[in-house]
Formats: sequence, structure tokens, C-alpha cells
Amino acid sequence: MKQINKVAVLGAGVMGATIAAHLANAGIQVLLLDMAPSEPNDTEKAAGRSAGDHSVRNRVAIAGLEGLKRMKPAPFFLPAYAGCIEVGNFDDDMAKLGDCDWVVEVVVENMAIKKRLFTEKVVPNLKEGAILSTNTSGLSVNEMAECLPDGVRKNFLVTHFFNPPRYMRLLEIVPCRHTDPRVTAFMSAFIAKRLGKGIVYAKDTPNFIANRIGVYAICNCVRTMIEMGMTVEEVDAVAGPATARPKSAAFRTADLVGIDTLQHVAANSFELLLNDEQRDIFRFPDFVKDMVAKGPLGNKSKQGFFKKVKGENGTSFFYYDYATGEYAPSQRPKFASVEAAKAIDDPAKRLLAVIGGDDKAARFAWTNVRDTLIYTFNRIPEIADDVVNVDNAMKWGFNWEIGPFEMLDAIGVKYFVERAEQDGVQVPAALKTIERFYKFEDNRNHYYSIADGGYREVPQKPGHISLSILRKSGGEVEKNSGASVIDLGDGVFCLEFHTKMNAIGNEILSMTHKAIKRSEEEGVGLVIANEGAMFSAGANLMLLVMGIAEGAYDEIAMTVKGFQKAMMAIKYSKIPVVAAPHNLVMGGGCETCLHADAINPHAETYMGLVEIGVGLLPAGGGTKEMAIRAIKLAEEYDIDATPFIFRNFMNIAMAKVSMSAAELAPMGFMRSGDAITMDLDKRICDAKLKAIALAANYRPARPLTDLKAPGRGVAASIKSQLWNMRMGGFISEYDQFLAATIADVITGGDVPAGTLITEEYLLDLEREAFVRLCGQKKTLERIQHMLKKGKPLRN
Repeated sequence: MKQINKVAVLGAGVMGATIAAHLANAGIQVLLLDMAPSEPNDTEKAAGRSAGDHSVRNRVAIAGLEGLKRMKPAPFFLPAYAGCIEVGNFDDDMAKLGDCDWVVEVVVENMAIKKRLFTEKVVPNLKEGAILSTNTSGLSVNEMAECLPDGVRKNFLVTHFFNPPRYMRLLEIVPCRHTDPRVTAFMSAFIAKRLGKGIVYAKDTPNFIANRIGVYAICNCVRTMIEMGMTVEEVDAVAGPATARPKSAAFRTADLVGIDTLQHVAANSFELLLNDEQRDIFRFPDFVKDMVAKGPLGNKSKQGFFKKVKGENGTSFFYYDYATGEYAPSQRPKFASVEAAKAIDDPAKRLLAVIGGDDKAARFAWTNVRDTLIYTFNRIPEIADDVVNVDNAMKWGFNWEIGPFEMLDAIGVKYFVERAEQDGVQVPAALKTIERFYKFEDNRNHYYSIADGGYREVPQKPGHISLSILRKSGGEVEKNSGASVIDLGDGVFCLEFHTKMNAIGNEILSMTHKAIKRSEEEGVGLVIANEGAMFSAGANLMLLVMGIAEGAYDEIAMTVKGFQKAMMAIKYSKIPVVAAPHNLVMGGGCETCLHADAINPHAETYMGLVEIGVGLLPAGGGTKEMAIRAIKLAEEYDIDATPFIFRNFMNIAMAKVSMSAAELAPMGFMRSGDAITMDLDKRICDAKLKAIALAANYRPARPLTDLKAPGRGVAASIKSQLWNMRMGGFISEYDQFLAATIADVITGGDVPAGTLITEEYLLDLEREAFVRLCGQKKTLERIQHMLKKGKPLRN
């Protein structure tokens, strides 16, 4: 197949526009088209525009593009990426499809309208060999294909994005009976690599995989809730992380996607699934229909199953009481089974602990999980050929921590069957014959094939390095309680964190030195990466607060110095070190990346030096490194360092966090030569290849001894602006004090501009300032608040 360089998106509604935005994120040129209005509206008339003006003809598509610029969360990695999108309309611009390699239809979910668009507008203008796809969420792809010529049918398939397309990893691919298998394979590889999507292969059945199972699970929650006399608030306390599902649980998920949308999908299921043994569950009770009729539709209407009201005394929270049809004050329900499970990190063990409880929450959890897993088992091979596609669909599309068949393994298939039968529930005969759905054998992951009763290897795409597989295969060469060193092959090793939230403590710092030593002695490079939910939440605050409580400031200083030594070991190792961060990269995690020779972040990387939020400053070399980068950048261009110092100061003082990896370069966290990986599965492989490339002509650096300090004058300038901000009420007195401390360090201390300083001197300034701040009462209050509430305190 040819490359895809330009894509046409037909339909500029929320879904079409956000798909266009994500294509633009990938650097692809996009043509965004929608209907052409027949006449100008009142605003356009007042501006003197006629029906023939481009701004009138393209009004719908322009509105879609402008809406993207205001949308939260942001659909673009960077606002400038909107420049990749050209707008137009279905009447004037269809000939431009001749320049497009892929055309994706995203108009209203109506079969007749889609067919008419294809036959009248698309097919006459389609480039020969171009891919045509539909973003339908459940209409029959085979029925749709019947209106297409033979030459187009072979290039036609479903590419079902999940909303919002930038952030939801799942993409369901559904070929029609005429689709060329090579087209399916090409599109799968392209969308995974360029758009970063997790691909699952679904069948031509209503609502495909994720919505079929996900909506069933929510409908079952509603029925079980009513039967057990529970509230929506009580259900969400159980149906979220306690049962290995997202924080949005059931009813907050409904509010997120829209209660009207959820009702539509459920009604569509009921109408089309005539032979489904659980068909009646898709009929929502009257109270849901009443909500849709009255207008509480979820987040988009600012009230749904939950709402919050801002008042003089703060924000009050309410939940919808379906018995009265009114909102009731939040009770924040707690259950013993759920509370006990919160301390369990492993989602499989957490789920098992909850359903093993004996309170109302545990009974609800078991009933809902039991029914959902039996329903899911019965859907193979109806909706997918294997358990892997189903598990991935639920993890990537509904943010379940583990998929349905992984849940069965976690519970134990034999135990599950016995307990379900004790409940009087009919268990599929085939389920009774299975011991487990996944196993590791011959250094590979295998899944149970329901179709033939044997185990098959779980497919692993090219370029995917799985640390878990390498670990199970004997690739782990060093390990302690906080980190491991894994042999990636070709002389490259990987330093992997595995603490809670990958918080950095002494174990990780110790293993950092061991990883570097081994890489220097036995290899050519080191990658720092992990497969946790986040790269790192930063330093271990619990250990710090214990030290402060004991007044052990000398020990704190020694710990900070140990952190600094580990960071300097990364920076001045004899082999190249490449960090491959993903998701949250906070504080010490960010400092780890800053000291690497290169970083290769996943596109969705949220990185920042956020220590001020807990009343501290970056002291693992973060403030030092940002000072050096500003000084060196000024030297490179032979200009004053002040603007660069000020930018880097603001990043630290405002605890700025990147909203995408693309923002890391403007923030000074990424440098020339660093690259971004869209496909999460390829991130570690890309970092490994980068390390190998750097190793070919690697020259270890030496600690810097001739840095020109920006000096006290720049610090004074910063402090005067801080005073203005304080007087304007933008920052607190303690914010001002903390920011002034950061200013003193990042400018090189109380010295005249141009004074030669060393890297070690900056580290000393950092460390001394950090320890001083640890002695401040308000810093301790900030740390304690963060540990208790998970959010910063403004004091």
C-alpha cells in the first residue's frame, strides 16, 4: 500500500472535528468538509456576506475548526497544529478528494444518509486506490458496502474512533466481506504507528465490541442497583477502581458520554439484538428516559446522575435520586470491602478482595461482575474471534484496568463457575471446561482459543518491547524492591521503576547506579522506562515527611545529595542514557529525564517540575539543569541569558506541566534530536534504537566548571515581579517566599552577573535551599495536604 499523506474527514461535528485534530497531531494534512448552508445567517447578513461567500459556504466546517481551539481537554497537542486543517463543504470541495489517500466518513448515524453521501458525493470524486472508511459506532458495514462499486468495496472498512480521539486509545477496525485483507493490515499498522491507537478487530455486529460489553455492564449496574435498593452514588463507589474499572465507574461514565447517547446505544442494541439472551437488559427504566426528556444529560448539560453547585461556602455535590426524581446531597458512601481494597495496587487482587467481602458493596460487585463476565463469554465468536480483542477493547475503550477474561483468571475460573452455579445462574457449558484464559509458556504469552479449545500465542506487533515478557523470560539481571535492570538485547539495558506510582526512593537511586555500571561494563547504552500507569509521580514524599517530623535535617540533606549523585551518574555515564517517559512525569521523574542524554517520550506525556506545590524546589538537579540550559542557550546565540532564565524560572515557580509531549520543547525539557513516539507500545523500542545510534560515536561529557552565573541582578528583577504579583493578589505571601528562593538558586546565588560557577556549586545551592524549606511549617502543611488529599495546598 501507498503512504497516507492527506486525509479527508467528512463531517465537522464534535467527532469529525476531533478526529481531524488528531490527524493533524500526527502531522497529516487534513481536509475537513461538511454541509454548505443555503443562505447566510443573521450575523453574516449584518456583515454584508452573501450566500456565495466562502465564509458562509464553509460555515459549518469553520465552526467545527474554531470549536477545536476552545475545547477542553485540548484536542491538539499544540494550537499551531490547527494549521494542518483545511475547511470546505460537500458542494464545492468534493473534487479535492482526488488528492486524499484516505477518506473517513463521520456524518450522522443514519444508514440512508451515509449511503447517499457515498454514492452521490464520495465515489465520483474518490482517488483511485484511496481508502474509504466509516466511523459508524454500530451500523452494519456490510449493508453500507452494498452501495459501493466493486473497486471501492475492497478498500472500505470501519475505523471506529472512541471519543475523545486524542485521548482514547481504542480504535475498532471492522472490515466488510469485500475488504482486501491487505488493506485491513495496512490501515491497522498505519493507525497504530501514526495515530498511536490500540487496534482491535471486531465483527459486523451492533455496537461492535467495547460498546456492546461496556453498555451491557452499565445497564446491568442499573438493574442490580434497583434490585438491591442502592443509590447511584453507592454503585459508583463499587463499580470503579474497587472492581478494576475507571474512576468514572458506571454513572459518572454515563454523565461523561452523555445519558442521551448511552440511551441511544442501549436502544439500538435492544432493537437489533433480537437473539441476544440478555436483550431485555438494554431497556432502560423509565427514570432514565425521564432524565433525557427533562434535560439532565450529564456533563454537557452540567447535570446528570451527578451535579455540583458552587455557592458562597464552596462547592456542594449532589446525586440523582431515581426514587424521587430529585437531587439529593452527596453522602460519600463508604463500604468496608471497598475501603480495605484501596490499599491493594494490583487490580486483579483488588477485584478478588472486593467480591470476597460480605457487605452490600461486595454483593453488588459480585453480581455485576458475574453477569458481565458470563455475558462477555457468550459473545465469542459473535463479536470477536478471540479473548484478546475483547480484553483490549475494554481496557482501551472503557479504561478497565484488566479485561473481562483477565478478570476471570484473577477470580479463578473454577471458583467463578462454582459460585455462579450456587447463585442459580446458568453457566455456559464451555466455560466449565476451561482452567484459565492466559498463560506464559516458552517465553511467550498465550491465550485460550474458545474456537478450537487450545492455546495460541498472543500476537505481538513489530517494534513492541514488553518488559514483562523479558522479565518472565529471564531478562531481569538485577532487582530490588524498587527497581530492576532488564536486558533489552543488542547491548542495551533498561532501568525499570516498580514502586507505588513509581515514586523515587533509595531503592531506585541505588539501582540507578547498578544499571549504569552494568551498562558501562557489559553494554552500549541504557534506557530508563517502565510499563506502569505513569512514569513517575516524583520523590517519595512519605519518607520526607517522616524525616521532617523527626527533625532529621542532616539525613534529609544526605538523601538529597544521594538523589543528586544518581542524577549526575546518569548525565556523566560512559554510555548514552535515553529516558522514555509516558503519562505523568512529576518532580524527580522529570529530573531523571532532564539528566539523560536524550528523551523519547510518548505523545501523551505530562511532565513538570512541580515541587513548589509541596513547598519545595527541585533539588535532584532540576533547578540546576534548567539554569544550565538557559546559560548554555544564551552562550550558543551570544545573547543575554535573562529571558531563558525567566522562562525556566516560571516553569518551576508556576509548577507548569506539559499538556502533551509536543509542549516539552517550548518548555526547555526536550532538546534538538529528541523525538516523540505516538504508539505507546513502540516507545521503549524507539528509545533503545536511539541509545544504539548515540553509542556509535559517544563522547562522555564532563561536569561543568565554567558557567557564567546570571547573578543577583536577574534574581532581583524576578523578585520585583513577584512583589507585583503578590500585591495584585495573584500569589500568596508564601508563594512569593518560595518563588524568591527558586530565583536565588536558578540565577546562581548572591553573586555578580558573569561570576564563574560550577555545576557542583549549583547543586549545593539547590540542596541547601531544599533543606531550609523543609524546616518551614507551611511547607510541612503543603506536603501533608498533598499526601492526604492528592492535590496542592495554597497557603
